[in-house]
Amino acid sequence: MISDVKKTAEQKMTRSLETLKTDFGKVRTGRAHTGILDHVTVDYYGSPMPINQVASVTLIDSRTIGVQPFEKNMSGPIERAIRDSDLGLNPASQGNIIRVPMPMLTEERRRDLIKVVRGEAENGKVAVRNIRRDGNEQLKKLLKDKSISEDDERRAQDDIQKLTDRFVAEIDKALQVKEADLMAV
Repeated sequence: MISDVKKTAEQKMTRSLETLKTDFGKVRTGRAHTGILDHVTVDYYGSPMPINQVASVTLIDSRTIGVQPFEKNMSGPIERAIRDSDLGLNPASQGNIIRVPMPMLTEERRRDLIKVVRGEAENGKVAVRNIRRDGNEQLKKLLKDKSISEDDERRAQDDIQKLTDRFVAEIDKALQVKEADLMAV
């Protein structure tokens, strides 16, 4: 029972770390990457939808992303969603394609991206801590049901805390690597 709780917590923490690394990969330095628009949502007839579900997102060249809406009347909302996102991009309509040029990274833009990356890292840490909380609640429930002893519960909580500390340290390490990558000119 205890090993199941610990194993589940470790698997969930691993998934959180992988998700964070994927999100870090979407924050690009200077080069265009279609994944950068993945988390931007568009109001599609009253419900929020990811851009890649209402339009085709492609690379036009190394510094420009092309967004071609599946429906012509979606051009305006898609353009607005990209402009309003926290990415600092300025899309321009060109016929039925929306061109999204990637700006050269200025010192200020690099600092903005670092803020975004730090926010992502903090969200990753919060996710790991929530997993710890869930694991501890499961252990308390087992203790209440008299399935485990207090000593076993205490040891298992310590193990889950060590797991949490390890994953928070890995998140910090990944953040340092990404910050160094962003600041490299």
